Amino acid sequence: MMIIPAPVSLALALLNEAGYEAYVVGGCVRDALLGKTPGDYDICTSATPAETEAVFAGYRLIETGLKHGTVTVILDTYALEITTFRTESGYSDGRHPDEVTFTRTLAEDLSRRDFTVNAMAYSPKSGLVDLYGGRDDLNAGIIRCVGDPTLRFTEDALRIVRALRFAAVLGFDVEPETDKAIRALANRLSLISCERITAELKKAIVGDHFPNILTSFPSVFGVFLPEIIPCIDYDQNNPHHDFDLLTHLAKTVSYLPKDPILRLSGLLHDIGKPCSQSLDENGISHFYGHSAKSALMADTALKRLKLSNAEILRIVTLIRHHDGVIEPTERAVKRKIAKLGAPLFYDLLSLQRADHCAQRANNDFRKEYDDEIFHIANNVMQANECLSSKQMAIDGNDIMKIGLMGPQIGKMLAILLDAVLDGTVENEKKALMAYAESNRKDVDS
Repeated sequence: MMIIPAPVSLALALLNEAGYEAYVVGGCVRDALLGKTPGDYDICTSATPAETEAVFAGYRLIETGLKHGTVTVILDTYALEITTFRTESGYSDGRHPDEVTFTRTLAEDLSRRDFTVNAMAYSPKSGLVDLYGGRDDLNAGIIRCVGDPTLRFTEDALRIVRALRFAAVLGFDVEPETDKAIRALANRLSLISCERITAELKKAIVGDHFPNILTSFPSVFGVFLPEIIPCIDYDQNNPHHDFDLLTHLAKTVSYLPKDPILRLSGLLHDIGKPCSQSLDENGISHFYGHSAKSALMADTALKRLKLSNAEILRIVTLIRHHDGVIEPTERAVKRKIAKLGAPLFYDLLSLQRADHCAQRANNDFRKEYDDEIFHIANNVMQANECLSSKQMAIDGNDIMKIGLMGPQIGKMLAILLDAVLDGTVENEKKALMAYAESNRKDVDS
């Protein structure tokens, strides 16, 4: 028996009382059977949109999905999407059906869905309706298309990435025929908008099993991230690296917190290595300048995937700095925090630690160094020391009082912050003003 929140039960009951079939369907049923609390509940019904609106005439309705048969009903804090049983046909753009036809039978509705684990319905009246073995596939840990996988992916190519997303998040295997169709039809992803692919990628990359899915289906990811193709089976040919480049990238992701933006920085942090390789006299590979090259390539890739400017800046900055050595001293750590800001600095430490862990089979590589940098940074932050011009005891108005103007003000504030970070002057107004007076010649020119 599936436990359903009271507003959802009420919606089902109102539809049943009016003479219509009604079920919760899809992801909420899947999650409940997995022992998880569903994030939302979708309802399917034999009622047409007009009939659904009549049933819920006394409630707030949102009609934006009407042409697809969906009426959104607001019950308490729930926005319930109630969709008429339907069939779909056409898919001339490889994503959206050309024609949606309403039907009165649940079986026809379930037949159009993507995967067996998402093609189950439930109602308190009828119990679980599972026409395609979804429950067995859940128990076996399998992602399988409903019906012919070639047809399912030809109808909507986004289902290719969704299959990999579910496998990455749930830790499921992809059923052989579904696997075969994914590989054969991967190029159809070029029909899908970058925004939709990126939304699925962000969900997939935080899955515990994403690294395995990435290394199992690299050519599929390469359709929308061609930058990773040269990384496949790329021998880094360096004693500090035990793994090929794609495996290293996948392992780096696995050691990062489940933040999709941070994990994307891990996925892309070394993509510039293949085009930065040089050999020394001993035949050992080195990758001088690969951080800058990787950052440039990542910027191009992320713009193509339509991430926000803020997300791109965060990722590209982390990649650009990831290979830099931070001296394990308070002075060096304070300067790096001042340069990046504390949140981005801690992101950088996480990326560097993950990068180090992913270099060798023994993931303790450089652990003592990483621990020391974290320790120093935590002490600096707990001491609430001055790490930015905003934290200084003076501001631009004070600098103007000694006769500096315009760009000179910013230059002097930078000089003062450097002096505070170095411990040359105390962060105290009188001392800072005196230091500014004695160093004004550095900004007068």
